[in-house]
Amino acid sequence: MIPRPALWLGLAGLLPFLWGVGTLLSPALAEVTLRSIGPRFVGPYVLIAYGTVILCFMSGVLWGFAARGEAGRWRGYALSVLPALWAFFFVGGGAVQALWALLTGFVVLLVMDMQFGQWGLTPRWWMRLRLILTAGVVACLALGLVLG
Repeated sequence: MIPRPALWLGLAGLLPFLWGVGTLLSPALAEVTLRSIGPRFVGPYVLIAYGTVILCFMSGVLWGFAARGEAGRWRGYALSVLPALWAFFFVGGGAVQALWALLTGFVVLLVMDMQFGQWGLTPRWWMRLRLILTAGVVACLALGLVLG
């Protein structure tokens, strides 16, 4: 069972992604957001900015898991830095390229999560949570590509 704090805070972490999609679907919401808090929080911009932050955050989570393991520690540390490096090198070049890079990054991150789980470095509930959150993130990024 996923611990409630992890589940609820993880789901709360989807809110900026949902907000980005909401501003793409609703011109009125986009206009209010633009006027009240600025263009960085509208449409693909919020999806890209927040997606980059979360992909890098997940690198840190994997680093923490790597620190728990004795066997194959180099592999765990090496893998853990890849999401942040991916974001640094490939998120850019316009909204479409950035959204594709993030979408790809989150799918590959899920595979990495599975590997860390197979190494016994994650909690037993980790993959259930990651599947839920990754599905939400990937859906929002895909909608950002379609609607943007």
